[in-house]
Amino acid sequence: MTSPQDQALALVALGRTESTNTEAHHRAGAGAAHGTLLWAEAQTKGRGRHGREWISPPGNLYASFILRPACDAATATQLAFVAALGVGRFLSRYLDAAIPVHFKWPNDVLVSGRKIAGILAESTMGKTQNLEWVVLGVGINIETHPEGVEWPATSLRAQGGNPPEIAELVEVFGQSFLFCYNEWQEKGFSPIRKAWLERAAGLDEPVRVRLGEESFEGTFVGLDEDGALLVLKDGDKDPSRVTSGDVFPMKVLAGL
Repeated sequence: MTSPQDQALALVALGRTESTNTEAHHRAGAGAAHGTLLWAEAQTKGRGRHGREWISPPGNLYASFILRPACDAATATQLAFVAALGVGRFLSRYLDAAIPVHFKWPNDVLVSGRKIAGILAESTMGKTQNLEWVVLGVGINIETHPEGVEWPATSLRAQGGNPPEIAELVEVFGQSFLFCYNEWQEKGFSPIRKAWLERAAGLDEPVRVRLGEESFEGTFVGLDEDGALLVLKDGDKDPSRVTSGDVFPMKVLAGL
């Protein structure tokens, strides 16, 4: 399996498109190479987890990687954490070192407690249930951010960053992600998990977990070896594993 480390970053500019993830799936199905990175100036039907709308005006970064990792679909879910580290590495290039960057399970990146980026990983299986490819989409608020959303948002500009043109940012982000991806391929999930937890929003603090129409509260105590969230409910001896849903670190949210 060829890794991105063995090839130049293959950037594809789409201009304005419905969704970089949708286009990436089309191109992956047509044989696009592992490591291809598609990016758009704007999206007309950008989406996040559970089909939620991702507001996508010009001025922000919308990009999707086509990846063909030599692993099964369960292992590929770790790529959301790899991408979060890549976004964090990217943001550190443009933010003051004193401005905190944190990760919110399962797929958000926060700056000063506010959401600046989201990640959407989508796997495609073959006829024999083998993993064909993963499309890893990332949206990063560069110039603007939405108002009136469930978790308050921010942008690189609002946090005092002075970013260059989007085309340059895409290349910097691509290289930042590949650095983390290569570490994952070479060393596995353990160092990724450790680095993610070092910046985890709400670790060892109260969280509310929402699973569809139901929710519960507890203390966020860590990540399992496969990336599942570990939450200790009041009165329980052992933490519960959370593999889907939305998580709200209560102290972080209260401070916004």
